[in-house]
Formats: sequence, structure tokens, C-alpha cells
Amino acid sequence: MNTKLHANCDSQGRPLNLFVTAGQVSDYIGARALLSSLPKVGWLLGDRGYDADWFREGLKDKGIRACIPGRKQRKTNVKYDKRRYKRRNRIEIMFGRLKDWRRVATRYDRCPKVFLSAIALAALVIYWL
Repeated sequence: MNTKLHANCDSQGRPLNLFVTAGQVSDYIGARALLSSLPKVGWLLGDRGYDADWFREGLKDKGIRACIPGRKQRKTNVKYDKRRYKRRNRIEIMFGRLKDWRRVATRYDRCPKVFLSAIALAALVIYWL
């Protein structure tokens, strides 16, 4: 069984929203789920998996500027702020700290709801207590 964890975090690397999908599902499903719950921010930093025109339009409608590099197959190049994109490592550090919890790293739980609960509990203890 394989899963993907989609998350957004604040500028300090603390998780705000978490969403779990099946491993073979596209990143667009996670992007669509998290789009409605995005807080009011100036920029959103994301990796190439979240490069979609509808996602960029949704961010623009919310007043958020996207800093997402274009996919390799994209016909037209997308401009993005490379200096700002380097700050995306904060979410990678967040995922690494969550995986310090053995239950999250090895995924003992078969049920996605229980697995998401374990992730939420780990995030609460690590970042918010």
C-alpha cells in the first residue's frame, strides 16, 4: 500500500493542512483538495507536480502568486522566482521531521484515516506544543 501526503505549511515550516491520497493518484487531486483551505498569503511555493493552469488560475483568484516551476513537458516556459523557490526546503524539512516518528515513517496503520490521525498527532506534538 502506498500513499502520498499533501500539506501546506507556514513560513516557519509548521504544517497547516494535511491531506492523504493513494500513491498512484496525481498530485492534482491533493492540490484541488488543499486549494480551498489555503490561508491568505502572498506566495505559494510548490514543486513541479503542482504545475497546472487551473491551479495557477485558482491561486490568482485568491490573490496568491505562484512560485512553481513548469513541468518538463510544458510547451511554453513558466517564469518563477528562483531565489524564492529555494525556500521550499522548509516543507521538505517538515516532512523529514514528521518521518522521525517511526509510526509515520513506516506506516504501521492500514487505514488512511488512522494514518492521517497519526501524522496529525505527530505534527501537533512536534510543532504546536
